[in-house]
This record gives sequence, structure tokens and C-alpha cells, in this order.
Amino acid sequence: MLKTLLKTLGALLAVTLLVATVFLVNLVWYRPFNLNHYYEKVFVSFLLEQPELLSMLGIAEQFGYRRHNAHLNDASEAKAERDFAQWRGFLADLKAYDFARQTPAQQLSTRVLTWYIESQVEGEKFRFHDYPVNQLQGVQSQTPEFLMQQHRIADRRGAEDYLSRLGEVGRKFDQVLEGLALRESKGVVPPRFVIEKVLAEMKRFAGQPAGENPLATHFAAKVKALEGLSDAERQDLNTRCTLALNQVVLPAYQRLIAFFEAQLPRATTDDGVWKLPDGEAYYAYRLRNQTTTSLTPQQVHEIGLSEVARIETEMAAILTAQNELQAGETPAQAMSRLARDPRFLYPNTDAGRQQAIAEYTRMIGEQLERSRGVIGLVPKAPIEVQRVPEFREKTAPGAYYSLPALDGTRPGVFYANLRDMAEVPTFGMRTLAIHEGVPGHHFQIALAQEQAAGPTFRRVLPFTAYMEGWALYAEWLGTELGLYENDPYGNLGRLQAEMFRAVRLVVDTGIHAKRWPREQAIAYMQGKTGMPEASVVSEIERYIVDPGQACAYKLGMLSIRAARDRAQQALGPRFDAEAQKAFHDVVLGGGALPLDILQEQVDGWIKSRQLVPARPAASSP
Repeated sequence: MLKTLLKTLGALLAVTLLVATVFLVNLVWYRPFNLNHYYEKVFVSFLLEQPELLSMLGIAEQFGYRRHNAHLNDASEAKAERDFAQWRGFLADLKAYDFARQTPAQQLSTRVLTWYIESQVEGEKFRFHDYPVNQLQGVQSQTPEFLMQQHRIADRRGAEDYLSRLGEVGRKFDQVLEGLALRESKGVVPPRFVIEKVLAEMKRFAGQPAGENPLATHFAAKVKALEGLSDAERQDLNTRCTLALNQVVLPAYQRLIAFFEAQLPRATTDDGVWKLPDGEAYYAYRLRNQTTTSLTPQQVHEIGLSEVARIETEMAAILTAQNELQAGETPAQAMSRLARDPRFLYPNTDAGRQQAIAEYTRMIGEQLERSRGVIGLVPKAPIEVQRVPEFREKTAPGAYYSLPALDGTRPGVFYANLRDMAEVPTFGMRTLAIHEGVPGHHFQIALAQEQAAGPTFRRVLPFTAYMEGWALYAEWLGTELGLYENDPYGNLGRLQAEMFRAVRLVVDTGIHAKRWPREQAIAYMQGKTGMPEASVVSEIERYIVDPGQACAYKLGMLSIRAARDRAQQALGPRFDAEAQKAFHDVVLGGGALPLDILQEQVDGWIKSRQLVPARPAASSP
């Protein structure tokens, strides 16, 4: 009897293994029978080629898979060619599924994935038009930031993987160098200021002794906290880390430094992408890709001018009501003056920075409670406020958000740049906490990750106009949450932030389509926002190396506001608190979407809402 049972179990196991093997082979090598499986194939195929992203998301670790944590991404041109070939194959396979036979949920996912892949494929002809190493991002800054902020060292293996990744830094840097040389051969050289800033950053980072380098000090602190290691084992790990820095990491930086020092004499001060081969077409593509709209540069420019004028009028009214607008002063000049007023500044000391972090944290907690009144969906992932790492803060933006790990091991983080507290007036803090934190990026990104149904790619696929549009819409939503009530200066900070995004439409198109010199863009932005010159310069330089991206914020916000206006007009008094929650849940519930698809989703919700009979009004006693 036992023999028969064992034979039966053995046969069942063999069949199970055979079915699993057939399924996996079909999933990886062929077009799967099931469309839902195909969605996962696209996601898994892409993710397995991105070990750094895989570590950031923390998905594989939930299943005990950790091999990727020992490796850095492949940044070679050969890998880029394989990627484009893979995108074209994915698109052909996706179109082979009969769209008419798909469920509504599948049709939505198919449209989203098709839009994303088609945009990737369209960008192939412009693959050498970017600047992979610049003052904002690139291997020189993102590699140490990734290793210190995303790579987890929770045990001995995590420490060994860190050392393995240090050993791959030279390979990755050399692959990037290959691409930089190829770009130069095609006439794509970064503007002079980019090279100068990147050189200063790299020399500062690589100029420290290996034992004092942030990569070494971070590793030593993590190893010290590990349990179960002897002093000798800790010493061995730290010694190997210093050796890897001396033999691999620092020499890689020196090679990159030498390349840019040689390229510097050939750089120019022409900043717009109009100077690149077929630059006009490239910028039009970047606008489509980043804004998910078909607006032309001229249309975007005109929208920006109109919004700048509207916001300037609103700011003038508040300033006048507070007796803060002096004779002959523009709103921007008044805001610039107020930003230097001690009433609105923390001390430029470590104690002042701690006060700011504490205030940001308090604001996040308050905003979380109030958001529950207008948004039904609330993320499970917690959020923390941290200072931008000091080695990055000189060239980093004023703030940014880092997504939580899918496995719950890392919270969402709102990073505040506190390099100079004179750049952090208190009247702008609330709006920044909303945008980067709650209910801005943290709500949108964490909720997308926490979707229970639908394909995995819908949890992580980025669409800048939607993501940044929601965050800017959330700033405006703060007025309905009462966050600016009895705080006219905080409301001025909100309007200044909105002005900042409206100005972006003008200067981004000005630089890349109208051939504005960098100095003209800086003067316009400072004249309309009143921001400190150093902050304005950093912003303009950001738009130069990332064309079109900055236009996504305001256009995304306007799109969501337009959808809300249609809902209010169509539903009238039925657009009550409950309907408002439902509207926001529709906007947030499906992950990031291209704007035209988001509009269709909202319009579908409006029609469904109109079919629901209105609740009878309460009778008077």
C-alpha cells in the first residue's frame, strides 16, 4: 500500500514539475496562452535585467531570491540594443492578442502597456541624445546613493553582496564611458556647465581617502550593527571594502574624470536640445513622452504664459491684503524679500535643520488625518522625513520622494534638502510636505504598489505627467483640507510653488524650442517666482539636461483639475463628500496612467455615477 502511495505521489510530483516547466518555458520563451500571464512576462523579463531596480522594489526577497543583490545593472550599448529589440518583440506579441475578446480591465492594461512600449520604441532613434552623466543623476551620484540608501545589509550575505557590487563599479562605469564616447562621435556633448559641475562633484567624492569615503563609513556602520559576527570578521569585511574602493571604485571615478577633463574644451554654452542632430523632433518627442499629450511646444509655452499671469494676480491680492506688497514691487520681489525675513527662517545650524525635520514630520501626520476626509484610499506603507545625504545636497533638488519597498522593509521617504536653511522659508514647507509626502507622491506611489488586483506592471509603471500632476493637484487640494486656513503666508507659498510649475512651461519650451540662452531663462524664472538665485540656477540647469520633464507637472495638474471640474458640473449637488472620495479613488486606484486614458476613466466613472439615483434630501422636522 505504501509503495503504491509513494509511486502515485511520485507520478503526481513528476506531472506537477512537467506542468510547471511547460508553464515557465511558455512564459519566458514564447507568447503565453493567457494574456494575464503575458503581462507578467513583460514585467518579469524587464525586471530580471535590472538588478538594482529589483533590489529597490524588494519583490524577489519575499520568495527567498537574492542573487540579484550582488550585481549592478548592465549599462552597455549592447544591452541597450537588446532592450530595444525586446520592446519591439513585446509590442508585436501584445498586438497579437484579440483586443475585442479582452475584459474591460484587460483592455485598460493593454492600452496602458501599449502606450508605454510604443513610447520606448519611438525613442530609439533618439537614444544618443541624452546626457547620461549630469549634475542631477548618473553613475557618479546614483551608484553611491543606491548602495547607501537602497542596498540592504541585514545579515552577512547582505554585506558580501555590497562588496560584490563595489567590485562591479568599474565595469559599469566603463560601459557608461563607452556610451559617452559614442555620443560625442555623433555630436552630442553636454553643455559646458554640466561638465564643470560633474567634475567638481566627482573630484570631491573621489578625493577622500578610501577609509573616509561615504561608501566605506556607511558599510562600517552597517557591519557594526550586524549580530553574530566576531570582531575579526567585521575587520575583514571593512578591510575588503577599503580594498575594493582603492582598487576598483576610485580608479573608475578617475577614468570618468579624465574623460570629462578631455571633453571640457570641446563643450559649448548652447544649452537647448535644438543644437543636437534633429533636435526639434527630439524635443517634440520628449514633450509627448513626459506629458503624455500631443501639445506642441508653442501650445505649452502659451499655456504657461496664461497660468503665470493668473497666479501672479492671485498672489498680488493676498500680498496686498497682508500689507506686504510695497510700492512698485512685483509679487515675485515681495516673495523674495519675505524669504529673507527672519520671521520665516530657521537658524542655518544643525539645530535649525532638526527643527525643520520635526516640523515636516508634524505636518505629514496632520495631513494624513485630514486626507482621510476626502480620499478613501490610504496607503499601508509608512512615510518618514529625512535630510538629503550631505554628499549629494549641493546639486540635488530641494526635495524628492523615495518609494517604499514592496516587501515592507523600507518606508517611503520624503527627502528634504537642508544644505542652506535660507533656502527653506517656513511659508513654503507645508506645500513641499504635501507634494513629496501626503497626500502627494507618497499616496500615489504607495497606493499604486499596494494594488491587490491587476498586473504587476501597473504597480510600478511611471508616467511623469500623472505622477507629478497628482502631487501638484494635491498641493491645491490642501486648500480644501483646510491646511492653509488662517495661514495666508502658507497659501502664498502654495501659489509660489504653483507659479514655479507654470514658469517651467515657459522656460523649458523657451530653452529647447525658442533657443533662449540659459541666462534669459534664469532671469525670467527669478522675475516671476522670487526664488533665490542659486535655486533658480539649479532648476534651469535641470531642465537643460532633462528636456520636457518639467512641463509634466503643471499639465498633469491641469488635466486632473479639468476632470474634477467635469465631474462637479455633471453631478452638481451630488458631488458631495462621498462622491469626492470616490473621484479621488478613481484617479488614484489604477496606478499611473497616460493623461488621455485617465480622462476616459474619469468620464466612465461620471456616467456610472449619473445612473445612480440621487439620495432624497433630508426632510425638515
